[in-house]
Amino acid sequence: MKKNEIPGPENYTIPPDQAGQRLDVFVTTLPAALTRSTAARLIHEGHVLVAGRAAKPGLVLRLGDQVAVTLPAAVPSQVAAQALPLEILFEDEHLAVINKPAGMVTHPAPGHADGTLVNALLHHLSGLSGIGGEQRPGIVHRLDKDTSGVMLVAKHDRAHQALSSGIQARTIQRFYRAVVWGNLPLVPKLIENDLGRDPKNRQRFTVVSKGRPASTLILSQEILGSGFSLLEVKINTGRTHQIRIHCRHVGNPIVGDRVYGKSGEIGGLARLKMTRPERQLLHAARLEFTHPFTGRPVVVKAEWPGDFTAFLKQCRERKER
Repeated sequence: MKKNEIPGPENYTIPPDQAGQRLDVFVTTLPAALTRSTAARLIHEGHVLVAGRAAKPGLVLRLGDQVAVTLPAAVPSQVAAQALPLEILFEDEHLAVINKPAGMVTHPAPGHADGTLVNALLHHLSGLSGIGGEQRPGIVHRLDKDTSGVMLVAKHDRAHQALSSGIQARTIQRFYRAVVWGNLPLVPKLIENDLGRDPKNRQRFTVVSKGRPASTLILSQEILGSGFSLLEVKINTGRTHQIRIHCRHVGNPIVGDRVYGKSGEIGGLARLKMTRPERQLLHAARLEFTHPFTGRPVVVKAEWPGDFTAFLKQCRERKER
């Protein structure tokens, strides 16, 4: 057995119902449940042999062909594990749901070499794996740096594939809470349009005529004091800054949003003698999905953070006066 490989290879004989299938497609049907791109990479690297010889991913298999597959073990991640505070709301051998604090970047990147969510996950989670790659957490969906709340994390490649498919198929339900300026005249409200880069500012996104479809459903609204509202929001797609853009688009920007927020917000809050939040008041409050391996329903909630509840308290106290 070579270094960094699990015992193998596993040997397979092509049966009648799989004759005529491409080699890379066949490999994805094996118990490891690899993605097609991972299967193709393993074939290119020589971990998959047909009749004892290296082959190409597009090879058409014949009845009785002998296929040997050796799965390389994951190597330790090159990203450092860091003992950062992190609340884990749910965890098993396949996945975890965490409560991301506001201000934490998801991945290491220029300007954020460490102190990220991935650094924290590598410290807190056990049993991470990756077929032929790094032992790493798989980020299934993202939250903006200054958005708090529930995030779904895969602990191995099969879980990442299953959960990503659930996000795409909209079977994983994601619910948010947002404090916005003003109130909507009609709720529930479905907001659907295309989003893309703002041609006037490439650091922002906006509603465009031809972009990526985005769908946001405003489920409920609590009218707060001083001209604010608390929204419950469900997203059907997960475009960058989607909720923030859609709230601004309908005339109800999120309080504290430095990019898509209300013009003159600082002065408006000062006149109300209210403290401006340090970030946008957007919180991923709840996830609902069917566990891809146990089939059981999973519902995970993240309590509202302190800055969120503090602003709500200010609003409600003013409403009661």
